Amino acid sequence: MSREPNAQLIAVMEEARVSNKGLAKRMQDSAAQRGTTLGTTHVAVQRWRNGSGIQPEAAAIMADVLGAKLGRRITPGDLGFFEYSSPAVPQAMGYPSTVPDVLSALEGLADERVDTSDPGRMVIADADLSSAVLSWMIGRPDGIQADRPAHQRVGMRDVRAIKDAASMFMQLDFKYGGGHGHKALRHYFRHEVLPLLDASYSEKVGTALFGAAAEVSQLLAWTAYDTGNHRLAHRYLTFTLRLSQVIDDRMFGARILGNLSHQANYLGNHAQAIQLARAAVEGAKGRATPRAMANYSAMEARALANAYDPVGAGRAMNEAERHFERAEAAEDPEWLAYFDSAELMGEISHCFRDLKMRRESIEAAQRAVDDTDPKYARTLGFCRMVLAQSHLLNGELEAAVTTASLAVEGGDALQSTRFQRYVTDFQAEVSAQGANPVVAAFNDQVRDALARLEDDE
Repeated sequence: MSREPNAQLIAVMEEARVSNKGLAKRMQDSAAQRGTTLGTTHVAVQRWRNGSGIQPEAAAIMADVLGAKLGRRITPGDLGFFEYSSPAVPQAMGYPSTVPDVLSALEGLADERVDTSDPGRMVIADADLSSAVLSWMIGRPDGIQADRPAHQRVGMRDVRAIKDAASMFMQLDFKYGGGHGHKALRHYFRHEVLPLLDASYSEKVGTALFGAAAEVSQLLAWTAYDTGNHRLAHRYLTFTLRLSQVIDDRMFGARILGNLSHQANYLGNHAQAIQLARAAVEGAKGRATPRAMANYSAMEARALANAYDPVGAGRAMNEAERHFERAEAAEDPEWLAYFDSAELMGEISHCFRDLKMRRESIEAAQRAVDDTDPKYARTLGFCRMVLAQSHLLNGELEAAVTTASLAVEGGDALQSTRFQRYVTDFQAEVSAQGANPVVAAFNDQVRDALARLEDDE
């Protein structure tokens, strides 16, 4: 009996731009990481494309690797294997209750590879999220255990070395994307940073040391997020939030809540994104600089705009701008140096785009593109893609494609799943005009860029 071709699988593979051989190889590698063997070949993939059945384990692994490639959740049902679909199960945040607990949790995370399969859609139960936020909001600082007996004594020189390393890895992240430096940073955190937290130090050094460790942990979260491993990123962020509580660093803790909001917004969990951003704003009041408060308000605006609340988003954008007007009135920590006027304008341009405010989105996105320092290559790529989408809102197809082409030309080396999603989202928007020579040329450019990324892996 003849079978119907599996249109869903074919469509997702085409979207992911993966060949039969490429998918088979990715599935074999993913199975090996799980400690199992999968004899998938390109011939088997073609049979599945032709409509043949599949084993449950192979269906799950295929969904995992295609989801990782596209940076979003893919289920077996999305691939036409409906008998193996299962609903997403909420994940517990696991907010550690003690300092030894959080250090042990971070040590365990530092052993996990960022390219490990990240199956299914990440869903965090509202009750678990509220519990973690409340614990941070009302929790008392643990404090530093100063001058305890230990085989090693830590000084400010060690702390400066960690902060310098964090700064270096942050620049790599901005320039090349999260996939570039995560492995090296993970090794550094596991073997050079975490052991120092169990050493001997003065209260001043210990406070600075925990702050520096939190910076590295936050960057591990961000690079995992940028590569599409959202579960790993979320766990790093949650444990880093707990780490900030040890030394009562409310400004840094609010930054982590803002990052959690950013991730929730990206994943489409708008209600949680709003809650997390508002917790950052409220939890940092009186304890954060105006520049930091502008950042937290911008995260709230992003979440409200994505939930299509123009009134709430407008209020939050105005608050962000008012805070930023006073940014030079206080001394900011080094980790906040990236949040300049161009970065703020980039956040605002996202809001206008999501609210379908055509004129405002073009003006804000153009300002962000013009003002962004090229060393922030990923940020510039995002801003250009938002500008391209803003041109589409105005019916300016050629201007949109030209701008998107510049973004791909400047960002095709970025190992950033998020950036790739901006590009594929834009392609989906212009797909109805795929026969247009301008659009066809852009699609060819993207295909070539992604092929170069595959060659570099």
